[in-house]
This record gives sequence, structure tokens and C-alpha cells, in this order.
Amino acid sequence: MTKFLLAVHVLAAIVAVGPVTVAASMFPPAARRAMAAPDDPKAVETVQLLHRICRVYATVGVVVPVFGFATASAMGVLGDAWLIVSIGLTALAAVVLAALVLPRQGALVEGVGTREATVRLAMFTGVFNLLWAVVTVLMIVRPGSTTGA
Repeated sequence: MTKFLLAVHVLAAIVAVGPVTVAASMFPPAARRAMAAPDDPKAVETVQLLHRICRVYATVGVVVPVFGFATASAMGVLGDAWLIVSIGLTALAAVVLAALVLPRQGALVEGVGTREATVRLAMFTGVFNLLWAVVTVLMIVRPGSTTGA
């Protein structure tokens, strides 16, 4: 059962978190292009699509920690420091996405915002992506793990 839970956890992370990180990273420059050419329907549609991808996959991404907790419980590592740090960073990434990235994207989709707002959004998106990168490394390296990894 542990292998199944781990496989679902890893696949969910790839399928859910991957698209959010890519779409969120593409959003600020796409928003700047849409601002520069407000009459270009393709530019506006791109921004709307990227925001929709971020919203939908952020929702689907809830599966990742659910199966992560199940996997950690099955493996008996819920109290390990690397996992506790990963949980904290995952929670922080979720807060950054929900409180800083998605609302700012939504405002820009609605036409409320400036070029400076896209720069701030790019910074928050970078923080979100960096948090996920650190979590990914912790999941691979697992400091103090008895598996030798």
C-alpha cells in the first residue's frame, strides 16, 4: 500500500503542481503583453487561460499533501524533521499561491493593475516556485533518512 500511496503522491505533484508553476511563471510576461496590446484578443485570452490553469490545478493540487500525509503515515516518518519542514514549506507555498499569486492574477485578468503589479506578481510567483523546489529537494534527499538517499 505504501508504494501505491507514494506513486499517487508523486504523480499528483507532477500533474498538479507542475502546471501551476509553469502557468504562474508565464502569467506576468503574458499580462504585460496584454497590457501593451489591449485590443489583441489573443493576448487577453492567453492571460485568462493561464489564470484558469493556475486556479484549476491549484485546486487539484490539494491531492498532493493528502496523499503525502497518507504516505508519510504508512512509512512511519510523520515526526521526521525533513518532513515537518516540507509540510511547513508546502503550507507556506499554498498561502503564497492563494493569498498573493491568484488574487493578483485575477485583478490583472479583470484589467486592474499596472506594469509594476506584474513585477510584484513575478516576485511572488518566484517565491512560490522556490518553495516548491526546496520541498522537492527535501523529498528526494530526506536528510537523516535511513534509506541512504
